[in-house]
Amino acid sequence: MRRARVRPEPAGPGRGSGVRATVVGSGSWGTTFARLLWRNGHQVQVLTLTAAEATRFNAAHLNAHFLPGVEIPPEIRFVALSEASLEGCALVVYAVPTQAVREASGWVAPRRPAEALQLSLAKGLELQTLLRPTEIIAQETGAAVAALSGPNHAEEISRDMPAATVIAARDGGLARRLQKIVTGDTLRVYTNADVVGVEFCGAAKNPVAMAVGIADGLGFGDNTRAALMTRSLAEVARLGMRLGADFATFAGLAGIGDLIATCTSVHSRNRRAGELIGRGQDARRVQEIIGQVVEGIPTAYALHDLSGRLGVEMPVTEAVYDVLERGVSPVDCVRNLMGREVTAEAGQDIMSLVTQIRQSATKTAKRHARRLLP
Repeated sequence: MRRARVRPEPAGPGRGSGVRATVVGSGSWGTTFARLLWRNGHQVQVLTLTAAEATRFNAAHLNAHFLPGVEIPPEIRFVALSEASLEGCALVVYAVPTQAVREASGWVAPRRPAEALQLSLAKGLELQTLLRPTEIIAQETGAAVAALSGPNHAEEISRDMPAATVIAARDGGLARRLQKIVTGDTLRVYTNADVVGVEFCGAAKNPVAMAVGIADGLGFGDNTRAALMTRSLAEVARLGMRLGADFATFAGLAGIGDLIATCTSVHSRNRRAGELIGRGQDARRVQEIIGQVVEGIPTAYALHDLSGRLGVEMPVTEAVYDVLERGVSPVDCVRNLMGREVTAEAGQDIMSLVTQIRQSATKTAKRHARRLLP
């Protein structure tokens, strides 16, 4: 059956008072975000790797590989990096894979107008440095940057299905300015000062989704999926709190909201990658088969290194690392997880989190600690 095109209609609070925005990256999320900004009344250009890509997208008004059937309004211009300018740009959006963020922000740095806002859509940790995307961008550009994260599958947002997300920035004024620019009639935006927590949740849920996909591929059911998601949220929170994240973030859109969407959706590349592995596909080939970046793969390696440095146990995400790096079979990983020493849930996790709240350097976490502790 031929898929009908989704024809965009401009409708949003920003119509008539828009800003000039540049989206770096023309994948599914970059194209979707450009379309979202256009619906809100902003002037948008999208930067592509090659001139051939830009020409093709401008001619067809489609991004057929990443967003089949979704029409791109002709007002959105695609421009090759080699030919692009940021003159007059008021907003730069980074919509590239995490491992490409440093290169992208390095390109932006000498070209970005001093007053231009910056927003990262990337969800991951840089290998080697283990830095979050906003940390990388700040290093390269020397300017403030916010992070957007939440249960936001491009396949649905590009078709104008209602969704919600979080924009995190230490500077509340920056977060609110971006909130006003991004909020539209199909996307509700909340602000959050916990940049560490929002970005860490966005990164860590991807290997978890791979673990859930592996279980799906092995033919397991809802009980297994629920157990993996719940136990993974506990271990992600343990490590995130050690980094200074706010306890409440894990219960919000960027935490459990994104975890649910990524672990259960048919649109999730990470869940799909795990499912292929669970069905016997070579772990080294799954990204090639899917045809897009699977952020959970490099993030599994980064979390292995980070949790090892900090001495935090992460059995579920470590199992994904074992499959990817050590060649452990999915069945053996399940056996190893089920064979771990049994403990009391409250004693192991809740009190562990309370202890980390006590030790957290952030004022927000200390506030939560005072409410939780006698």
